[in-house]
Amino acid sequence: MKFANRMNQFGEGVFSRLAEMRKKRAAAGLSVIDLSIGAPNIPPAERIMKKLAEEVMRPENYVYAISDTTKLLEAVAGWYKSRYGVELDPQQEICSLLGSQDGLAHIAMSILDPGDVMLVPDPCYPIFADGPRLAGAELYYMPQKKENNYVIQLADIPEDIARRAKFMLVSYPNNPTAAMAPESFYHELIAFARKYDIIVLHDNAYSELVFDGRTWGSFLAMPGAREVGVEFNSLSKTYGLAGARIGFCLGNKQVVGHLKTLKSNMDYGMFLPIQAAAVEAITGDQSSVAETRAAYEERRNVLCDGLIAAGWKMDKPPGTMFVWAQIPESYKSSEEFVADLFDKTGVLVTPGSAFGPSGEGYVRMALVQDAADMQRAVDAIRESGIF
Repeated sequence: MKFANRMNQFGEGVFSRLAEMRKKRAAAGLSVIDLSIGAPNIPPAERIMKKLAEEVMRPENYVYAISDTTKLLEAVAGWYKSRYGVELDPQQEICSLLGSQDGLAHIAMSILDPGDVMLVPDPCYPIFADGPRLAGAELYYMPQKKENNYVIQLADIPEDIARRAKFMLVSYPNNPTAAMAPESFYHELIAFARKYDIIVLHDNAYSELVFDGRTWGSFLAMPGAREVGVEFNSLSKTYGLAGARIGFCLGNKQVVGHLKTLKSNMDYGMFLPIQAAAVEAITGDQSSVAETRAAYEERRNVLCDGLIAAGWKMDKPPGTMFVWAQIPESYKSSEEFVADLFDKTGVLVTPGSAFGPSGEGYVRMALVQDAADMQRAVDAIRESGIF
């Protein structure tokens, strides 16, 4: 059998390898505290689950959706106006996604031709780079360095690369670094995109998960943003709907329109009961959002305060559901550290090398266990003698 050459650039995913490590340890009867995969363990509010259950029982909802319902599009427009102060045309500036990961792969194919240059953050969530790779793009990594608070320095991008670039992706609050960019960065970003005629995609999946009284808004609220790009948003973390796969592409009409055209040839739309659940999530009582934020903040405090006290030097993240921490200097690689940490403590984290060249030397910990389990992780690491 012969397969596509494009598959040669993909090996076994890091999360598959971590899952195998977890499976073997559990089979041996040893404890595991899994902080590797960012899979939320906070379920949706009861009202959302009830709505989904009701709609699933309607026989008429088992037809092809084909496209987004008017009710969903208008609800999303209302959500963006009330939450972010951004007015959107429901029909032309909003497109649903079967999760942001689906959207990140498909939007690259709707913009990039083989050989085009794509600017991606480094480190970054793997699909940020994998989607453009599938489209045959040439990647240029924009470093997110600790000395710059993990904010991309647009002025450091070489002139020849900027002129060749067609598409760029930024994401704040950031996965995996948890950084938040200042407002000035977005003004520079929009000017940069205009100067070099680059389409911008801003991933805004963690706008509700910001801590210590901070707030976060939308890229689209910045003057000129809609002229240069779009934003992705997701209901996975904010509303506990990760498995339902609900995301949105919002903003520039041309970019949204091309993505809609591609999707119309590749899928039959989001399952109608899930569209109804999405409407319920963003139009109903929003108290669960604050409760979810508080839960993640408590987990962050337990984990970071405990590990810092144990001797692990790290910064407490201002947002997201992740902690980004440097590994001890005695380890040659992040994968070596992850393996040793897991062997000695049963705490499983993700090597920073999985997130791009600049991720080496770090690990990412996901705040996906309850506070009590976070404390168990802290205790195990403290008693291990690693730090």
